[in-house]
Amino acid sequence: MTTLRTFQSEIDEISHRETLKQRAHTVSTVEKEKNHKSLPGAVKGKAKDEGHPDGDPVATPTSEHMATPRSELLELEEKILTLLLSHVSSNHDAARDLIAGLLTQHRGEYVLRIGLQPSHAHLFEGDLTDDSDGWRGTARTVEELDTLKQQVTKVVEEVGGRTSILFETRTGQHPRMSLLLRLPPPSVSLTPEVRCAVVGNVDSGKSTTLGVLTRGALDDGRGRARISLFRHKHEIETGRTSSVGMEILGFGPSGAPILPHLTNPADPDAVKREKLGWEEISVQAAKIVSFIDLAGHERYLKTTLYGLTSGAPSCVILIVGANAGLIGMSKEHLAIALALSVPVVVCITKIDMTPPNKTEETIKQVVKILKSPGCRKTPVFVKNAETAVELATSFGSDRSVIHAEFHTKVRTFLNLLPSSEADDEKFAIDQPFEFSVTDVWSVPYVGTVVNGIINAGRVKTGDAVIVGPDSNGNYIPTIIRSMQRKRATVTTAEAGQCVSLALKRVLRASVRKGMVLAHKTETLPRSTRQFEGQVLILYHNTTLQRNYQAMLHCGAVRQTVRIVGMDHPQGVLRTGDRATVTFEFISHPEFVKEGMKLLFREGKTKGLGVITRLL
Repeated sequence: MTTLRTFQSEIDEISHRETLKQRAHTVSTVEKEKNHKSLPGAVKGKAKDEGHPDGDPVATPTSEHMATPRSELLELEEKILTLLLSHVSSNHDAARDLIAGLLTQHRGEYVLRIGLQPSHAHLFEGDLTDDSDGWRGTARTVEELDTLKQQVTKVVEEVGGRTSILFETRTGQHPRMSLLLRLPPPSVSLTPEVRCAVVGNVDSGKSTTLGVLTRGALDDGRGRARISLFRHKHEIETGRTSSVGMEILGFGPSGAPILPHLTNPADPDAVKREKLGWEEISVQAAKIVSFIDLAGHERYLKTTLYGLTSGAPSCVILIVGANAGLIGMSKEHLAIALALSVPVVVCITKIDMTPPNKTEETIKQVVKILKSPGCRKTPVFVKNAETAVELATSFGSDRSVIHAEFHTKVRTFLNLLPSSEADDEKFAIDQPFEFSVTDVWSVPYVGTVVNGIINAGRVKTGDAVIVGPDSNGNYIPTIIRSMQRKRATVTTAEAGQCVSLALKRVLRASVRKGMVLAHKTETLPRSTRQFEGQVLILYHNTTLQRNYQAMLHCGAVRQTVRIVGMDHPQGVLRTGDRATVTFEFISHPEFVKEGMKLLFREGKTKGLGVITRLL
């Protein structure tokens, strides 16, 4: 029987291989088109720019954002600090150029560590002492720390950035410091964004936690913090989220959270009345954390699944109530996050109203589940600022973070997470434009507006695009009238960003979730009715046979599919079985690509897989 972990590794490998193949094919196609157009007698005029309306040729990724090994970065850091301690003007200029290069390479944000740094193993285990082994770097005195802090601040200000202290210790044998160096983005369209999906069981405190993080005022125990997050009247009446809610938390160039200034925190209406608008936050922010507030009730599992697959989150924040523990839908949400290979952050809430012995019991239960063979995660508790800094800068899917204390440490952690668009493997700027539609509205005096994520390429207002496929597999031509990002008007956007686009002369009824937008070219994107996929059945009561129907989630696509064939020798699939299955969309064709991960479910039945061939 194939284990989930082995299968995940295999589908990740297939997905990566297919993505590289598609990108290489795109580059070769564009090269052929360029050679054809350069031949005598090639078509001139308007048609020559159809392939790339934005005028950007498809090229290989630039070296500007290529990852540098950590050992080289440590050497570079030591070189910068040595130059700054020399107090020579030429060395000062050289250090400034090196810091400017570091900030450019890391998308305007870098954590600079001064002094001997502890081993991650001891730090994350919580048994760090001055006598622990594994300390690395160069030892600095308290006086050198102060001098270097002043010099780094001066140099960063010269290149237009800001410096803030993330962590500092002056006691013990190893005085050290971590500084956040950050450049303010030139415009809202270039502000880095981190997408976090917030899940958990019903009544675990998801919306209340987000309300406290984004508004700054503590809850009154009667739902004051969450009231401004709800979108519908019945959500306010029941206190339960039933839709995919969105909320943002901005961080300024100094690293401080952008929160509304409440004149009277005791006033229950002050939080609603004096909140900051998204546009105000976007203009001030040097980094934005977007929270996807998902439903916890079992009735809304379909909505929660859609938010997890279509929102492309960088991490999943699992909210666990200390008074209830990891129960009900919390386990379901954790299983889905693990199946999708999304890193997990666990936040334990309601510790003020729960007896200490019950809180300890809940923490033990969470740790036990995370360490179990099904999860195989290494839980790390964030109990100080240094742990939060080091975890955020080395964040990955091999460990789970547990926040059991103050929301200030949660904000510090979120502030340092790598931006979602920085994932070059998932979002390629050098590829043709591709946009997945996750929401559709009809706005008065504007027309049809679509919201979603740019999977590849870049786009600007005025570009000629196509949207589809419709029920017949055709694409509708249109023009991008205007564009907004976090409710602030922008003129350009690129891969990895979540934007809203207003479309010209397109009816609201002709656009649905799961459609794609692409630049208008001679070759239309392929619409697919049938496809093959490698799947693993995670759970089913009895057996899966031909003509079995289930709801498929694949990126922004959500539609019922039917199994029309399988390569299993017995012709049936049970829990734990793996096979190559042929699926068919029931209602209409969709735009899917080889290498895309899929999740299908029907009742308690769940399956995970990857698309291997389009038919």
